[in-house]
Amino acid sequence: VQLQAYGGGLVQPGESLRLSCAASGSIFRINSMGWYRQAPGKQRELVASITDGGSPGGSTNYADSVKGRFTISRDNTKNTVYLQMNNLKPEDTAVYYCKSDGIGTDWRRFDYWGQGTQVTVSS
Repeated sequence: VQLQAYGGGLVQPGESLRLSCAASGSIFRINSMGWYRQAPGKQRELVASITDGGSPGGSTNYADSVKGRFTISRDNTKNTVYLQMNNLKPEDTAVYYCKSDGIGTDWRRFDYWGQGTQVTVSS
């Protein structure tokens, strides 16, 4: 299973970015997908996650610092998770990583990280 993340960049405070992460490979089912971030000198932290709880849109979870500004969503037909980031702040600057866990076609559980994508918010 591979995770390919993209969409990072340099923006000014108050602007928006949309991150995408597509999972590919021998996937039977994806249980959850999420975004984490790591700023220089800090530990990696959860930004948002989404599980396929059966309800429309799945079940979501957000860090307090991004609630109301970021929205996570997923397209199960494309095994892709998105992170819409609005009203970005300088403190959102970090490398963003996607993560996914689920069941492979070999019926084994998988839990993988994608490569990071840099988000820089600066005037």
